[in-house]
Amino acid sequence: MRTLIQFSLLLTLLLSLTVQARSALEIVITEGIDSAQPIAVVPFRFEGTNPPSETITEVIAADLMRSGQFNPIPRVRMPQQPYQASDVDFAAWLKEGVEHLVIGSIRETGPDRYTVSFELIDVVRGNAGLSQQMLNQGQLVQSQDYVLDARDTSIASNQVRQFGHRISDIVYERLTGTRGAFLTKIAYVLVQHDAEFPFQLAVADYDGANQQILLRSREPLMSPSWSPDGTKLAYVTFEQRQAQIVIQDIYTGRRSVLSSYPGINGAPTWSPDGRKMALVLSKDGNPEIYVMDIATKELTRVTNHRAIDTEPAWSPDGKEIIFSSERGGNPQLYSVNLQTGTTRRLTFEGEMNLSGTFTPDGQSIVMVHRNRGRYQIARMDRQTRFLQVLTTTSLDESPSIAPNGSMVIYSTMHGSKQVLALVSMDGRFKARLPAAEGEVKSPAWSPFL
Repeated sequence: MRTLIQFSLLLTLLLSLTVQARSALEIVITEGIDSAQPIAVVPFRFEGTNPPSETITEVIAADLMRSGQFNPIPRVRMPQQPYQASDVDFAAWLKEGVEHLVIGSIRETGPDRYTVSFELIDVVRGNAGLSQQMLNQGQLVQSQDYVLDARDTSIASNQVRQFGHRISDIVYERLTGTRGAFLTKIAYVLVQHDAEFPFQLAVADYDGANQQILLRSREPLMSPSWSPDGTKLAYVTFEQRQAQIVIQDIYTGRRSVLSSYPGINGAPTWSPDGRKMALVLSKDGNPEIYVMDIATKELTRVTNHRAIDTEPAWSPDGKEIIFSSERGGNPQLYSVNLQTGTTRRLTFEGEMNLSGTFTPDGQSIVMVHRNRGRYQIARMDRQTRFLQVLTTTSLDESPSIAPNGSMVIYSTMHGSKQVLALVSMDGRFKARLPAAEGEVKSPAWSPFL
């Protein structure tokens, strides 16, 4: 009960921040669905007189499709539309190649209140169970172990979309073993060149819905970075005619200047514990990597080289920072041990490698890899050094990884406009997130919320 109350409070808080526009960004899948696992998200049965304005099954099906792991079958291929486990015809679903079902109902319980019930069904296990029925008090009873998850939750009408994401998270985790990341957000910079305030810092659901504009500015905004608790963003602004690093509370709108030294103040990145910020400063000459204690603003210089050092990123354990440097000629990725100060080069393949960031498990590094003049997103295994190019576009930048490590969001060019794009960590699934108006860049995926 406590978990459900906490989740309801979180939904209310998230929804209170949204604006009415729901389609500032829209995911356009370009590759990777045909090879995904078939699944059925059966339309939930509604019981009542005032159905919610959004369809929860559409949210769930879209989430699972966008994960790159699942391919929800269309409604016309569904042999039946059950809403509870006892009504499922397992053999009929197996004929359609479907091994898992999401079924349920929405029941109106009062003014603006609904109870959502759903079940995740293992069709193969259920079909096998028909031939392995148990004898109970002289009657044959089928085992219910084919129901992988079943829940009832009370929500308000404006929580339908968010709870759909929650169901998707549950389904994804039960079927893949990896935590779902559908109830997360992305931050990005919108650019509308003809507007009075051309640069806008925005936050939206991971799929581009429920966009909230945090800041409008006449001057460029760059490099948004989420705090580990998901309540704040650090970013670079030029509002005072010089580069400054600002921290903004997403929920209160309160802003504070973290760094405003002469010259470059750039590339802020929170430490995993949220107490420190890695950043790039040129106050002592060349751009170098520093770490600032956020509470005291005490600085520790991390690099000291005549070349340009930039784009710091923390390891998940907070003991190491990777960064881009030209100290070897062309930009490559280096790491520095924060305890010993030891620096070593990480990348050697291709013409250059930059914008490195660790996967959440720390086992790989995602980066922008240039080869034959093309800038593409790539992933390098830290142990084997094997480098896999994930994208087929040629002007990719600013990769940011989903908190479950399944997807990368990045900025690229589509036609003559800058858009966001998604690619799965294995490179199979690809999608674009163009802006309805203007261009969009500098994406940052939130932590789990």
